[in-house]
Amino acid sequence: MLTNLIKIIGCAILLTACAANNIVTPDSAGTQVTTYPLKEYHIQTGDQLDIKFFYNPELNETVTVRPDGRISLQLVPEITAAGLTPAQLTDSLVQSYAKELANPGITVLVRSFSSQRVYVDGEVNKPGMVALAGPLTVMQSIAEAGGLKDTAKPSQILVIRKTQDNKPLAITVDIDDARNAAQGSQDILLAPYDIVYVPKSAVANVNQFIDQYIRRNIPIPFGITYGIGY
Repeated sequence: MLTNLIKIIGCAILLTACAANNIVTPDSAGTQVTTYPLKEYHIQTGDQLDIKFFYNPELNETVTVRPDGRISLQLVPEITAAGLTPAQLTDSLVQSYAKELANPGITVLVRSFSSQRVYVDGEVNKPGMVALAGPLTVMQSIAEAGGLKDTAKPSQILVIRKTQDNKPLAITVDIDDARNAAQGSQDILLAPYDIVYVPKSAVANVNQFIDQYIRRNIPIPFGITYGIGY
């Protein structure tokens, strides 16, 4: 029975190691890791916009994008702003105001951004949402989430991100390098709505496996050492 137990534990460790081979690292992901910050900003609900009229300043307004994605302005019907870039919204406004103004010179400025966030889950002390108010690295997001548990595996942290073609990309990050201030640290900057997942260490996975599938099913009093008589 002990031999079978050792085989089961060995298989559990092997499966954990093999699973990591299907995930890309920042180096192997190439430019995909850094493409998100280069993507043009799209207006979101909750954003505050400055609408400026070059030749009709009396129409200038500061508006907030409503939960339905629309904004209300003078002289024209409500218009959808969420999902558009500032340039696209400017074009839409120019077309709408062309019926009312001889020379509708308009510009749209994003005055303040809605609350953007990332999500930290797994082996952290306070899993959940972390506000993204400025540049935020993986290690900083974990610190905001209360730090790592003793059962965490800091060398195999996953960052799940949507790429420019809206496909998920999973990136492994080793923050042990960042802790040791290693050259070429993988402590990458996070993008809005990234998911940071901290997995359990191999030892923690095996301990959980033993607890769930062995201790509860096999009457072996683990932790007690028996002498062997001859």
